[in-house]
This record gives sequence, C-alpha cells and structure tokens, in this order.
Amino acid sequence: MRSKLTMLVALAVCAVAPVAASAQSYAITNAKIVTVSGATIDKGTIVVRNGLIDAVGANITPPADAQVFDATGLTVYPGFIDALTTLGLAQATPGAGRGPGGGFQTAPTTVPTPSSNSNYPAGLRPEDSSFEDIRAGESQFEASRNAGFTTALTVGRTGIFNGQSAVIDLAGENVAAMVVRPEFAEHVSFVTIGGGVYPQSLLGTFAALRQMFLDAKRLQELQRQYEANPKGMRRPDADKSLEALFPVVNGKMPIVFNANSEREIIRAIDMINEFKLNGIIAGGQESWKVADRLKASNIPVLLSLNFPKRTTAGSPDADPEPLETLRLRADTPKGPAKLAAMGVKLAFQSGGLTSLADFFTNAGKAVENGLSRDAAIRAMTLGSAEILGVSDRLGSIETGKIANLTIVKGDVFAKERFVPQVIVDGKVFEQKEPVKPPPGGGRGFGGQRGGESGTTTLANVAGTYTVTVEIPGQPLPATLTFAQSGSALTGTMVSALGTTPLRDGKITATGFSCVITVQLGGQTVDVTVVGSVSGSSITGTMDSSLGSAPFSGTRTP
Repeated sequence: MRSKLTMLVALAVCAVAPVAASAQSYAITNAKIVTVSGATIDKGTIVVRNGLIDAVGANITPPADAQVFDATGLTVYPGFIDALTTLGLAQATPGAGRGPGGGFQTAPTTVPTPSSNSNYPAGLRPEDSSFEDIRAGESQFEASRNAGFTTALTVGRTGIFNGQSAVIDLAGENVAAMVVRPEFAEHVSFVTIGGGVYPQSLLGTFAALRQMFLDAKRLQELQRQYEANPKGMRRPDADKSLEALFPVVNGKMPIVFNANSEREIIRAIDMINEFKLNGIIAGGQESWKVADRLKASNIPVLLSLNFPKRTTAGSPDADPEPLETLRLRADTPKGPAKLAAMGVKLAFQSGGLTSLADFFTNAGKAVENGLSRDAAIRAMTLGSAEILGVSDRLGSIETGKIANLTIVKGDVFAKERFVPQVIVDGKVFEQKEPVKPPPGGGRGFGGQRGGESGTTTLANVAGTYTVTVEIPGQPLPATLTFAQSGSALTGTMVSALGTTPLRDGKITATGFSCVITVQLGGQTVDVTVVGSVSGSSITGTMDSSLGSAPFSGTRTP
C-alpha cells in the first residue's frame, strides 16, 4: 500500500525539471553582457561563485577553479522577472481569476470557504499569505525557466483580497531556499464574493474595502491607546484580518490593485490617494489613458503583456467586431511607450499567457510601437526588481548580486529566440535547442528525413540505470534497463510496483522516449517516459494523466 501511495505522489508532481548542473565557481566568457544598471559589455566575462556574481567585466580572467562556459555569439541578461503569477502555489486557481489582458475578473466570483477564525468571509481576508501555500520542487518551473524567467511574484487566491504575495526564485531544494521576499504586497481585485455573501455588487465591494481600511486604522489606534494605558478601557477585540491591514494603511506594505479598464484604474487611484496607500496597479490594460494621474501619484504598473487578440478566425458570415474591440487591440501595444514617456514606473507580467513565448513577442510589439529596447529590457529586469523591492539583490548584472542570469541566442524579442541556459541562485539549468529540419521539405542528404538513420547520430542509451523519482521527502527508487537496435528501444522498469516492460520505445539524437503501464490504486495508468543520457548520467520525466515527475540517476557499470 505504501509503495502505491509513493508512486501516486510521484505521478502527481505537476511539472518537469530540465537537466541541471552547478559548480562552486564558474565563468561565462566571450558573451555580450547587458548589465541593465550600466553600459552593455560587447565581449566580457561573468564569474559566479557560491550563488553570487563574483565579478563582471571586459577584461576578467576566469579563476583557475572555475568551470568555463564559452558564450560566443550569445547575450547574457539579468534573469527575467515575471511580475505577477501563480507559480509555485499548490492549489492556485488557473490564471488567478484573471480576465483577458491579465487583469482580474469583474464578474462575480465564488470563493471557497476554508475554516478560519477571521471575522470576515473568505475573499475578504487580507491575512492569507501565498508564502504559506508555496510548494517546493524545481520541476514545476521548467516552462518558465526555459523561457528565460528566473524570478516571479506569486499570489494565487481569488476573492476581493487575494492575500499577500511572495517574490520567489524559480529554483531551490525547499521553500526557504526559493523565497526572496516572503511578504511583498497585499493584492486586491474588484470582484464580488458570490454565494449570497456580502458584497454582492461592485459598489458593495468598493464600500467594503473602504470600510475595512477605516476599521483597520481605528483598531490600530485603539490598540495603541490600550497598550499605553489599559486601565478603565475596554480591551479592543482581536481581529486578524484588520490587523493584517495595519502595514497597508501605514504605507509600509504595498497594495496591488488588479485593474484593467480606465474606470477601475481611476477608482484604484482615488482609493490609494484617499488612504495614502503605497499603491500599485496590476494588469493596467488602459493605464496609459491615465498616465498623468499615475505619474502624479507615483503609482507603478505591473503591466500585463497578455495583449488582446482575436481568438477565432474571421468568417464571411460573422458579424464585424465592435469598433471598441478593434481600437483596444490596436491601442494596447502602444500603452507601454505612453506610460514610459510620462515617467510611470513599469514592470512586465505574463498576465495568464498560455504561451510564455508571447511575453517576449508582445514586448517586441511594444518596442515596435515606440517603447525603447532598453526600457523594455528594464521592465522585465531591474524595473521589476525596483517595484518589487528586491533591486538590491536582483535585476541587474552587478558584483555581489544573486547570480540570476538568462543566456539568449538571437534577438530576445524575436520568435526565433532560444534560451540555452538560465542560472538561478547560481544553479545552471540547460536545455537543448530543437533540431531544425534541413532545407528541402525536411529531408537531408540522400532524400532521408532528418533524424533517420544516415543523417543523425543516435544517442547511446543502452545499459542499466539506477534512478530516483524526485519527490521531496519521499523518493521512489527504480531501475531502468535499456536495449537498443537502431532507433528502436526495448527494456524494463523495475520499481516497488514490480517489473514493467517498455513499449513504443524510440531513440533520438538527444535521448529516448517510451511508455510503461502500471497498476495504481486499482486502475491502469499509462506513463510516458522521456529522457536524455549524458555520459553515465540519465535525467528525464515521467508523464501521465495524474501529472508529471522528474527522475535522474546513473548508469550501472
């Protein structure tokens, strides 16, 4: 029973880890280095030691103990920051309730009601913290790291108060190692709670927010008076929800208002000014329309790059799209340049994009529409770090900062861009560039397709490997035995669930894939195994309908 439970946990791991390697000291040489905080170095070296940037410059000799990476033809950027996500949260609602363009829904939202001693219903509990919900495991961040992200702001609760966000690095053996800033800001969405619970309208939502801010200020004053002289004074009631707002109403903790429309943004600005809050706008699809007010109130924007686009193909019989919709699609890519021209502080966020490649494509569209390249890069690096309060350790390539670096092949804003390596907290993550088919219909010399015998050298994977499924606190050991004949792969997997033959095995230039079938909890589960072999090391993932789990191990001599 225990072995089946172990395997179930393994298959429920929700993401994949790439090949990772790290060294105490290593050097990236011959690279173009975009420091962001200073001048770009056309050909330089970055030395990393113990997870920090030890040196950077044009005339640096790599230390004798350093592992050297030759980055000729590549560009190194500070690790890219996604300024609003749900990454790392165990039970995050997809898109965190975001509507089109990365803002949050303004339609009624039903919020689950976990047990709590709060005096307020679920959805009106600012004390909820994302830090408490973050789960460990590097595999869950693979897609983001492969796109070039090393850091993210994460918050995942729905409701009016989404809770307190955390700044995390996308690597680390445990939560403590991942978290850069455990409680950055309180997040608010202009929604209703639903389910018959007040507030039931958006006007009620604004009233509830104002009342809670006022009540927090009053409770704080009563507590101060009671602490100073409790005699003759009724003890103030304890209220964890209002007490969580003390740093917000004091201006010590930022508050992020998720707002896309001009009207919502104006309401957020008015509330920020009324209560003298340290306010930030997230989403900000129409924030350019009130750029002057944002600048006057010194309110930054976590701008969504989930630009509106047509999601269905046009049809001769379809009704024409409303002029307002067409105008929104045309104007949104121009917004970043207008905000920057007004001097509004900017950070870019993915806004629930289904493809992270669109983050950089849409940043490129902003550049095409007037935003400078330097400003666009800053908005995803140092500009984000400044707004998130971590610019003393992240966001630029400087000696002493955390070694979060993104290495890019090609134009960072082009579709053809590729990220061969990212470094997170000094740990190197690599991915292999997809093999492009040769010209002429995808066929190589002799009329054979790329990848067939005669045109591509196949990986040598034959042998027996002792592997471990990487489950924090509960590893699952297994033995993989491979035999290969040309591009065909056969063999077995032996684990606590027994001996399972491989089927549909294939060998490629970079690794292998196969399928195994296991009996788990009384049901038959097909598991797709994909991996790569480098020397005596093996790494990969096991994917099924229950989820994905990374594995790694070594070849048995």
